[in-house]
Amino acid sequence: MTQTRTVPYWHVDAFAARAFAGNQAAVIELAEWLPDDVMQQIAAENMFAETAFVLRDASEAADWELRWFAPGGEVQLCGHATLASGHALLGRDGGSGVTFRTRRAGLLEVRRDGTVYALGLPAIPVEPAEWPEVVALLGAEPQGVWRRADGYNLFLFADEAAVRALAPDMAGLARLGPDHQFICTAPGTATDVVSRVFVPGVGVPEDPVTGSAHAVLAAFWAPRLGRDSFTAHQASARGGDVTCRLDGDRAWLGGPCVTVVEGQFTLP
Repeated sequence: MTQTRTVPYWHVDAFAARAFAGNQAAVIELAEWLPDDVMQQIAAENMFAETAFVLRDASEAADWELRWFAPGGEVQLCGHATLASGHALLGRDGGSGVTFRTRRAGLLEVRRDGTVYALGLPAIPVEPAEWPEVVALLGAEPQGVWRRADGYNLFLFADEAAVRALAPDMAGLARLGPDHQFICTAPGTATDVVSRVFVPGVGVPEDPVTGSAHAVLAAFWAPRLGRDSFTAHQASARGGDVTCRLDGDRAWLGGPCVTVVEGQFTLP
């Protein structure tokens, strides 16, 4: 008889003060890396925006190694699943903070900040550009477009109503490939900034709350608002609020998390 293998598993709603809000992430602790195709199958089984896999960092450069898989492929940076990982591990192991070594995004950090957490990501600046094909797929004319080569694309709209009214051609956006994140933003009403984020190329048509997008928004909005800190709301169906602080080349994103499920995941 084949012996069943199980590993620790958490289902966390990140950037959420209550269950069934914010962005869902699965966090799975491994004793050794699984083959990439197996981790991809697990992510597809979970069908969350991202599944985070954590492994004790043998190099001691950080506390943990961290990789993220969306249903459609591995991603280069995922903020909400990093926050969820910090929440799960700090909740179990204690401590005031935890560090993660990643393959493409460098060293990331989650700190306890009172009753919430602060997530440290690289700030992601974007440059003015044009992309009429995507503007047509978004179905509304932005005030400006900003991009960078690794797939972060920002579209500035006049007001929150324009962002909320967007109904993009998701199939068209998906055909542009898996490496593109489409961030639509405007000044907010109840918060300083509002956004919606579309990542259909990795199987996430609209992301509920996107940490990496707020690393872009922190670098974009802080100089425009004339201050380092501001509040942001991601206006997805689930919705989520994020505090943003630009500190040099780091973006610190604040918010709470809620554990919805804690248990064991049976490996294939």
